[in-house]
Amino acid sequence: MGRSVGARAPRAASDASDLARDRAVLLNQILLTAVVFIVAGLAVVGSFAGDAALFFLGVVLVFALAGATLLVPWNRLHPVWVAVVPALDGVAITLMQFAAPGTTLGLLWVFPATWLAASFGLVGLWSVIAAMVGVNVLVFLSTGDPLGAMTVLVPVVLVAVAVGSHVAASRSTAQRNLLVKQSDLLRRLLETTRLQEQTVTEVLDAVDFGVIRVGRDGRVAVTNDAHARLQRAVGGEGTAPAFRDDGVTPLPDDERPLERALRGEGFDDAVAWFGSDPATRRALSITARRLVDDTGADAGVVVVSRDVTTELLALRARDELVASVSHELRTPLTSIIGYLDLAIDAPATPTDVRRDLQVAERNAERLLLIVGDILAASSSAATAATSVEPRMVAVQDIVAASAQALRPRADARGVLVHLDEVRPATGWADPDRLRQVVDNLVANAVTYNREGGHVHLATAVDAGWTRIVVRDTGQGMSEDECARLFQRYYRAGAQVTGTGLGLAISRDIVRQLGGEITVTSAVGVGSTFAVKVPQVEPSERLS
Repeated sequence: MGRSVGARAPRAASDASDLARDRAVLLNQILLTAVVFIVAGLAVVGSFAGDAALFFLGVVLVFALAGATLLVPWNRLHPVWVAVVPALDGVAITLMQFAAPGTTLGLLWVFPATWLAASFGLVGLWSVIAAMVGVNVLVFLSTGDPLGAMTVLVPVVLVAVAVGSHVAASRSTAQRNLLVKQSDLLRRLLETTRLQEQTVTEVLDAVDFGVIRVGRDGRVAVTNDAHARLQRAVGGEGTAPAFRDDGVTPLPDDERPLERALRGEGFDDAVAWFGSDPATRRALSITARRLVDDTGADAGVVVVSRDVTTELLALRARDELVASVSHELRTPLTSIIGYLDLAIDAPATPTDVRRDLQVAERNAERLLLIVGDILAASSSAATAATSVEPRMVAVQDIVAASAQALRPRADARGVLVHLDEVRPATGWADPDRLRQVVDNLVANAVTYNREGGHVHLATAVDAGWTRIVVRDTGQGMSEDECARLFQRYYRAGAQVTGTGLGLAISRDIVRQLGGEITVTSAVGVGSTFAVKVPQVEPSERLS
C-alpha cells in the first residue's frame, strides 16, 4: 500500500507541473499578444513613422507564436523547447524596434525578459542581459543617433526587471519546494498513521477480550469486535440485569463497572454477572484504566472486559466437589475415633496396644481437624475458617515430633532430615495447628526434594518472635510461582500433586496466631520457608 501511494504522489506532482507549464506558456504569450495587438491597432489608425512592412512582420510573428501556444502540447515536450517562444518573441520585438528606431517599442522586451529570467534560472537571466546589450548596440549602430538617456535607460530598466523577476521566481521555487517537502512529509505521516491505526484495529479485533476507549466527554472512541460479541452474549452490559460476584445479589446501577468507569474510577478485575436467567447468566471480569494527556489532565478511560463464566463455574464445581468429599469423610472419621476411644478405655486392652491406639486416635483427630479445614477452605470465603486456641508451647518439641513422624517417608526417598539447628524456643501458638503447619512444610520439603537430598530444620528466638525455618535442596520455584504459592488450589509445576490447599491453610493458621509465613526459592537450588509466631502472648508484649 505504501509503495503504490508513493508512486502515485510523484506522478501527480509531475502532472501538476506539466499543467502549470502549459498555463504559464499560454498566459505569458497572450499578455504579449494583447499588448502588441493594441500597438498594432494604434499604428494602423495613426500615422506610423517607420518601416511598416518590417513592423508588421514582427507583429505577425507574435500572433503566430500565440497560435502555436494554443496548438502545441507543451506538457509533452521537454521544458527547454518552451524557451523557443520567448526567444522568438525577442526576435519579433527586435524587428519592430528596427522598424521604428527611437520609439519605446523596446519596452515590449519586458515580457520575454521576465519570462526567460523567471522560468530558466541564471541561464535565462544571462541570456536576457546578453540580448539587451546586443540588440541595443545594433540599434545604436544602425541609426547613428547620439547616445541619449533613453537609449541607456530602457535596457537598464529591462535588465533590472529581469533580475527582480529571477529573484522572485527563485524565492517562489524555494517556497514551492519547501511546501512540496512538507506535503510529502505530511502524506507519509498520514500513511504511517493510517497503517498504525489499521494494525491496532486488526490486533484489537483478533483478541478475545473486549476493549473500549471512552473519552473525557463520555463518548466511545475505540471499540473492538470482541466487546460487541460480549455485549450480545450478556444482553447488553448497560441494560441486562447485573449481579455481584456471587451471581445472586443484585448489583445497583451506580455500581455497574461501566458506570464506575464513566465516573472516573479505576479498578482491576471487577467481576459481575449479567442476565436474568440463572442458567444462561454470564460473568465478566472488567478492568478500567484511567488515561491522562500531556498536561496530566484526565483524558478518558480504557475498559477491558473478559468472559470468565467458564472459569468461575469450574471453581464453583471444584469447591462443591471438595466440600462434598470432605463432608463424606467426617462421618467415618468420627466413627473411627469413637471406636478407638472404646478400645482404649476397655480394661482388657494391653498396655502396648493401648499406646498404639492412642497414637492412632491422635492422628485420626488431626485428620478430622484437617478435613474440617479443607471443608472450610472450599467454601466461598477467601480464607480458611480455622479455630485456634493459642498458649505457650515448646516449639522445638513440635518441630522434632513432626520430623520424627515424617522420617519414614524421608528414608524411603533417601532424604536426610537435619535437626542440628533446632534450638529450645517457646512461642505463643496452638500446638495442634502449629504442628499442622510444620507437618505440611516438612512433608513438602521431603516430597519435592531430589533423591538423596537434605532437609534442614531450625528454630530460634529473635526480637520477640519465635521462628521456624524449613530449608530443602529440592527443585525450587520461580519468582512468579512463589508469588502465587499461597493461593488456594495453586500448585507450582506440572509434577506437583495434591489439592493446592495445604499452604493456603497453613498461612491462614499462622496469621490467625498473629504471625506470618514467607518463602524464598531458586530454581534448581531449593526453597526456604520461614514461619514466625509471637514469642509471648501479644497482650503481654504490648504491656
